[in-house]
This record gives sequence, structure tokens and C-alpha cells, in this order.
Amino acid sequence: MPTSAAAAFPCVDSRGIVARPAAAPSVDAVISAVLFDFGGVVTTSPFDNFNELEAELAIPADTIRGINATNGDTNAWAQYERSAVDADEFCSLFEAEARAVGFEIPGRRVLDCVKTEVRPFMVEALRRVHESFKTAMLTNNFTAGDSHGSDTHAVAKQYFDVIIESAVVGVRKPTPRFYELACEALEVEPAACVFLDDLGINLKPARAMGMTTIKVVDPRVALAELGAATGLDFSDL
Repeated sequence: MPTSAAAAFPCVDSRGIVARPAAAPSVDAVISAVLFDFGGVVTTSPFDNFNELEAELAIPADTIRGINATNGDTNAWAQYERSAVDADEFCSLFEAEARAVGFEIPGRRVLDCVKTEVRPFMVEALRRVHESFKTAMLTNNFTAGDSHGSDTHAVAKQYFDVIIESAVVGVRKPTPRFYELACEALEVEPAACVFLDDLGINLKPARAMGMTTIKVVDPRVALAELGAATGLDFSDL
């Protein structure tokens, strides 16, 4: 995923949260902050890359996602996103998990699937949101920054007031504490937030906390929902 966040944004607090001065929200807005997942929302989805790898290896579609969803708090994927293991350890653990269900899948090839490109229209939408609302990126990732991602990620990251990374803070979505960290850093209540993610499991705790949630399946449909929640116009994107 994307250069070190600490290098891109000079202010990093003791919890590992990257922050810079937030844009002022619209005074009349009930919603004062918009929180974005990164991969699959602002960028293309790594899940599409998983499917391409599965097709190349002649294994059933969504096998990799299934492995990564099994024992969701303790599997190789979860441990790597919390920085509990390094890349080599991830590969060994993941390959063992794959073999346990009958497949040989190189762990390094799985890590390569995380490389994504920003969606230009989502970056423009993010820019518009940032002009009127506080913004945060909430991402389950592997390293603090962009080492597994494209250089295009930096283009989008300039519009986030706060960046919460699982690899930095040591917790990951859908753990409620992850969302609390974002609210604390932005100095907002959950009810004042809209949160966009492409996984329903990540939206559920945010919704339970009082956030307005938007599941991103078709990004442009999601932007229409975001427009309805914020009063912003994305119809030309």
C-alpha cells in the first residue's frame, strides 16, 4: 500500500494516528465528517485482483477471500494487517491455510494483488467533500504508507485530515475501537459521520455506533447516496 504516511504527513501522535488541520465543516450540516475506506472505495478493488489470480491458478473464484475470512481475528491476513507478523511470516501462514483447504497459492502473489489504482472520479469527489467536511481514511492495510500500492495513492491522500491504518494503530476493522480512534482524532461524534466501505462487515459496527453508512458496490451509486447525506453534488462525475 501507499510511501510512509508519517513521511507524507508530518504530525503523528503517540497512538500512531496521522493528522493534519481539518477542513471546517459546513455550519448548518448535521453531518460534519465523512470517513472513507480506501481500497475498493477510493481505489480499484483488490478483490478483483484476487479473482484474476484465482483464474490464473485455476482455482474457484473467491477462494482467497474465503481463506482470509476464516478465523477472521487470527488468520494470516488479520495478523499481517495488525503488523503482528511480517511479510515472510504472512506468506508461510497463508500458504499453510491455503493447503489446509486443498490449494497451493503463493503468498507473495496474494500480496501483489493489493496493488490498486485510484479512481479519478472518486478523488474529485473526495476533494469536494474535503472543502466542506472533515475527512478521514480508515484502512486495513499492511504497512504504514504506500509500499504495497501505486504512486497514485498520494494524489488522494492529500484530501484526508486524518488517516487511520490498522498496521499503525494495531487494531483493524470491524473492531469498534478502530472507528472510535477516527472520531477522537476528528473530534466528532459517530452520529455526525458518514462512512463508506465496500464490505458490509465493516459497516455494521459503524452503523451500530450511530454513523450513516454507505456500502460501495457501484461507486457512482454510492456517490449519489453520499450526495443525499451531505447535500453535495456529484452528478457530473
